[in-house]
Amino acid sequence: MQKGPDFSWVLNKREKNYSLAKEFFSDSISSSALNFHTQIPGYERTPLVSLPKLANHLGVGSIWVKNEALRLGLNSFKVLGGSFALYKFIQNRLGMDGKELSYEDLVSKEVRDKLGVLTFAAATDGNHGRGVAWAAQKLGHKCVIYVHHETSQRRIDAIASYGARVEVIVGTYDDAVRQVSLDAEKNGWEVISDTSWEGYTQVPTWIMQGYMTMMVEAQGQFREMGIAKPTHIFVQAGVGALAASVVGYYYSHFGKDAPKCVVVEPEKANCLYQSAQKGDGKAHAVKGELDTIMAGLACGEPSELAWAILKDSVDVFLSLPDYTAARAMRVYAAPIAGDPQIISGESGAAPLGALLTLLGKGGSKEVCEYLGLNEESQILLINSEGDTDQILHRQIVWEGSNAVPSDYWLE
Repeated sequence: MQKGPDFSWVLNKREKNYSLAKEFFSDSISSSALNFHTQIPGYERTPLVSLPKLANHLGVGSIWVKNEALRLGLNSFKVLGGSFALYKFIQNRLGMDGKELSYEDLVSKEVRDKLGVLTFAAATDGNHGRGVAWAAQKLGHKCVIYVHHETSQRRIDAIASYGARVEVIVGTYDDAVRQVSLDAEKNGWEVISDTSWEGYTQVPTWIMQGYMTMMVEAQGQFREMGIAKPTHIFVQAGVGALAASVVGYYYSHFGKDAPKCVVVEPEKANCLYQSAQKGDGKAHAVKGELDTIMAGLACGEPSELAWAILKDSVDVFLSLPDYTAARAMRVYAAPIAGDPQIISGESGAAPLGALLTLLGKGGSKEVCEYLGLNEESQILLINSEGDTDQILHRQIVWEGSNAVPSDYWLE
């Protein structure tokens, strides 16, 4: 572990291991996920946006942003994992593993009559619960979502708008995960969690596999522009499911030629960073209030399944203060003339916040050299969400909350 003026990093020098990536993120699985998602009414490939002016300003080749704020009208990528997990769950419950079900089959009266009305349950900071609630409503099933007490009312209302019952738990996201698991066992609910624990890995695997649709789309978009693949990927992490999916997809498909991978976390909820810092190969939890504006990343306990993939594939783990994400939100919202505007939420902006920090005042020459960031770099960022809390978004973008200390202002 090393520390700069306002952020910390771990250069991960563990020997690369591609075995789990190839097992979980194969071509056949990514094709199955994409085939399912393309059948959902309203499906469209989300944009891969170029920011050439910003790339030139920072001295890198290109910056590409996969903009998940435009995913199925839900303002977040999370629906990809939740919907695919429900699809795989129902496929399994019907004894049809290995046989493709169409979306029309899933919503049919015949399938509902075979299954009865199920109740799906999940814990969330907002976006995962919204995605599961949306998918459960589409498929004609009930849904219960647990949130922690710091979750904003706007995010709670968004979940409830899809017919879910929302339970507020005193404590953190991790407390909500534990409580929904206990209550589901008592009430016969089916847990659709994006984090894993001992004895619970199948559903989180399906969720990570569902996220691969983003990467399949992005690779198609890169190929259309004559680009084989990005050279670098910056991806945000809470429990690590999104990061494991993104990194795992590229390691499965490119092996030792995969892009350099950087995982970004808020400094007050940096469980993957802390796990990497300890260096024993085990997942370690972070205690405390997990107080960060990056609500979707406010997770203290890593998914053990995600960590098993990330520990041997990520090149750098970064831990950053909240104002780095706030700055990135403003950069997206008020771009350099000639670049497109992007609406990004606090968690969605984290990867750009990391890139701006590394390449700006107080950045790290050591990390940049380790990653080989230069004028040839083709950098992929994931904007995982839009303004999922519009009031907080305005406070940051309009009112300038979470301001960057003047010592670190970009030139």
